[in-house]
Amino acid sequence: MSETPLAFMIITLAVLAVFFVVDLFVIGRKPHVPSTKECLQHIAFFVAAALVFGGILWLVAGSQPAIEFYSGWLTEYSLSIDNLFVFVIIMSNFAVPRQLQKYVLSVGITIALILRGIFILVGVTLITKFTWVFFIFGAFLLYTAYKVARGEDADEEYHENALVRNLRKIMRITDEYDGEHLRVKRQGVSYFTPMLIVFLAIGTTDVMFAFDSIPAIFGLTHDPFIVFTTNVFALLGLQQLYFLLGAMLDKLAYLPIGLSVVLAFIGCKLILEALHDNTLPFINGGKPIEAVPEVPTWLSLVVIVLSIGLAALASLVKARRDNLPRLQEHK
Repeated sequence: MSETPLAFMIITLAVLAVFFVVDLFVIGRKPHVPSTKECLQHIAFFVAAALVFGGILWLVAGSQPAIEFYSGWLTEYSLSIDNLFVFVIIMSNFAVPRQLQKYVLSVGITIALILRGIFILVGVTLITKFTWVFFIFGAFLLYTAYKVARGEDADEEYHENALVRNLRKIMRITDEYDGEHLRVKRQGVSYFTPMLIVFLAIGTTDVMFAFDSIPAIFGLTHDPFIVFTTNVFALLGLQQLYFLLGAMLDKLAYLPIGLSVVLAFIGCKLILEALHDNTLPFINGGKPIEAVPEVPTWLSLVVIVLSIGLAALASLVKARRDNLPRLQEHK
């Protein structure tokens, strides 16, 4: 159960709903390419909002929920940045006009929030009734960490999944976009525009993102309120982050390594927790293993901050070194 007062949760969800609607459907509906200044202002606002919310949560519910929120938010935000690689590839693959990309992202992020909400509800039900599911979550995160470290998730080319490929075979789809329209009429015949395919591509990709992010956040907190708010704060401002980092994502060379460390750490934490609360009959006779250490939440926060921070710093140093020869050539 959540330690947070019900009134505070209701007010928070109402405010987040307003933030989300304004960010995606008021600002996000303007078909334009945001300037660097606009992107920085929006990102700074939402990052500050997350930091302030964590502080208020500390005052209202105590240090434990606040530390869980900060740990979860940093993890989800880092995963969102990594996921922008895929968004860039999808937009490029389907040749989405730059002025329409903001609208596409608005719809994609909305789909992501809905899917994550469903996964959170399912996850809460699973961990409440079956504590052994942490073994599965932990193993999955360790496998994901291995793939991320090897660069297997950083494919430079988007491959259409079976749903999108089959859709092309059974539906009339034009080759050109027509603004934000999903359907157009040509000589009395109705066609779908490529916008439909883009939405499906991003939506089905969001499902895969949820498989990574939801087990990760449940490794840091079991509070569904904190799980949901960390996901919302990680998605707010993602449009602007896309345009700000779109040309710079290749410079974040060591971000996957930092993420793999975080995911591996959370995976190990989940497995230790599963052993500590063990109910499986073939492990220690179905009895909890009390000798298994519990990883404190503050340690999770330290590991996440150091892993992501050092990965970002190392990436910036590498990018600067790579640019030195070009600068010397211009001189």
